[in-house]
Amino acid sequence: MNILRLAGEILLIYILYKLIFDFIIPIYQTTKKVKKQFGEMHNKMQDQMNTFNQQQTSPSKTTTQQPVKKEDYIDYEEIKE
Repeated sequence: MNILRLAGEILLIYILYKLIFDFIIPIYQTTKKVKKQFGEMHNKMQDQMNTFNQQQTSPSKTTTQQPVKKEDYIDYEEIKE
């Protein structure tokens, strides 16, 4: 009877060992890695949004265009061969 009990305890310990080291720890490490990557991606997006917002709020010199002079353009109808 003692041998059967000992074999059952060894089997239970082996199953717990396999469960912990082959299932629980890899899931924990993967979850930690994914959270870190999402955090980095979130920070990168925040930086891009801040840069974009700063560009939108700062006055841009390219938005002020000079009025086009009429003599710079030739009408299509005036071009003759």
